[in-house]
Amino acid sequence: MFPEKFFITGTDTNVGKTVVSALLTLGLNASYWKPIQSGLDPISDTDYVRKVTGLDDSHFLPERFTLTQPLSPHAAAEIDGVQIYLSDFQLPSQLPYKPLIIEGAGGLMVPLNEEDFVIDLIRQFQLPVCLVARSTLGTINHTLLSLAQLRRMEIPILGVIVNGPKNEGNRAAIAHYGNVPILAELEPLAEVNPATLKQAFDQLFRA
Repeated sequence: MFPEKFFITGTDTNVGKTVVSALLTLGLNASYWKPIQSGLDPISDTDYVRKVTGLDDSHFLPERFTLTQPLSPHAAAEIDGVQIYLSDFQLPSQLPYKPLIIEGAGGLMVPLNEEDFVIDLIRQFQLPVCLVARSTLGTINHTLLSLAQLRRMEIPILGVIVNGPKNEGNRAAIAHYGNVPILAELEPLAEVNPATLKQAFDQLFRA
C-alpha cells in the first residue's frame, strides 16, 4: 500500500498529521523526516514522534530548518532572520529504514517564502501524497480543495486518512466526490504511546 518514500500533508493545521506520521513510522518501521519545523513549544514534531513511538534516534532524520515560532514557515523564517528556498532541500540518498515518511508543515498552500508553497516542495520531491483530513464538520470542503490542488499540480495521491470520531457521511462524501481511496479512519486514541499506535496500525492496515 505504501511506497518507498511518500509525503504526509494535511487539509489544515491540527488535523493530526503528526499522530498519523507516528502511527505509520512505528507500524512500517520507517524513517521519519520533518524538513521544516515551525515552533518548538513544548517539543518539536520529530521529538514528539520519537517519544510516542519509542523508536531510537536512527529512525529520525534532522530537520533542514528549525524555526522558533509556531507560524507559517515564511513568517517564522522572517522572524528568525533566515530564508527558505526550494534548493535547500534534497531527498536523502541513504536511509536507515524504509519507507521514508516526510511530514509537511501545515497544509498544501502554506507559504515557504515569497513565491513557493509546501505543495511546490512536494512537487520538487516528486513523491506521492497521503492526505490527512479531520472527520468533523468542514472536512469535505477542505479535503476536496486539497485534492483538487494536488491534481492540478499533477502530484500522485495515495489516498486519504480520516482522523477523528467516525463520521460515515463525511467519509463517503470524500471518497465519492474526491474520487479517492480512504486508506484508514483513525479514531481518537485515549493515549498516544507505542502500544496504542501499534494496536491501531494493526487494526487499520493488517486486519
